[in-house]
Amino acid sequence: MNEVVLIDTIKVANTLGECILWDEQSQSTWWTDIHESRLYRYTLTNKQLQVYALPGRLCSFGFMEDDSRLICAFAEGFALYDPETGKREWLYQPEANYTGTRFNDGRVDRQGRFWSGTMVEDEVGYDTQGNPVKGSLYWLAGQAHGKTLTAIQTSNSLCWSIDGKTMFFADSRTKEIRAYDFEPDGALMSNESVFVRTVPSCSPDGSIIDAEGCLWNAHWGGSKVVRFSPQGEVMTEIDLPVSQPTCVCFGGPDLDLLFVSTAREKLDTETLTPQPQAGDVFVFRTPYRGLPENRYRPNQQ
Repeated sequence: MNEVVLIDTIKVANTLGECILWDEQSQSTWWTDIHESRLYRYTLTNKQLQVYALPGRLCSFGFMEDDSRLICAFAEGFALYDPETGKREWLYQPEANYTGTRFNDGRVDRQGRFWSGTMVEDEVGYDTQGNPVKGSLYWLAGQAHGKTLTAIQTSNSLCWSIDGKTMFFADSRTKEIRAYDFEPDGALMSNESVFVRTVPSCSPDGSIIDAEGCLWNAHWGGSKVVRFSPQGEVMTEIDLPVSQPTCVCFGGPDLDLLFVSTAREKLDTETLTPQPQAGDVFVFRTPYRGLPENRYRPNQQ
């Protein structure tokens, strides 16, 4: 097979479906609807959909090693969360006293740390003294944590090259995905460069790296998912019947199924009418393969 084929649509009509991840251990796909405070789990073998009511807006998350809980970035900070019991344990809330900011995109790196960046929901946020603030990029590893990038409007596109030595990140408002030299042991970023620029009508949202080292990105506002070579060249484009794809992941027994989450946020009746599937999850069979999702190791420093 040399083409990408749509094989299923999971009809969920999410307001803001995001952070879609494949759990190879349970052969299921997980994602969050941020604004509706819901977590979804779709089991591929029987097409069973489970929906978990959350104690707050879950913005991104990751799976853990030897633990059924999730490492999470809720709007207010990092926490461990158990979907079955509903118990949430706060770990780190660096912007708990800010107004106008929340966490957004996040991912576990190849060393087992969890990263997530914040965003400004309006045009500006404020600290406790009333000073204007923007978003930042944070990481967490057990009791250790740190902050790297600052002055961010909308954190997105977190992922790492196969060897873990290049980190990709986007401030969506800039229309750029940027690449950084990444020092795995110290979680240090350097030598920022522009990896790709999107056209002005769309913004880079969630990204992943496939088994060939290519980067896949959901183009918010662009009605498509794009696969870029390690050098930033467009390799493949997948057109979607909705305008706001948000995130992508590879799944299935052979990691050759591409799952795409989408949103209907801020779409009025006029713009929603021609795209009734906005907010659904699309499943494509592809000639490509993904990589297993990294799992959070709480003792990793």
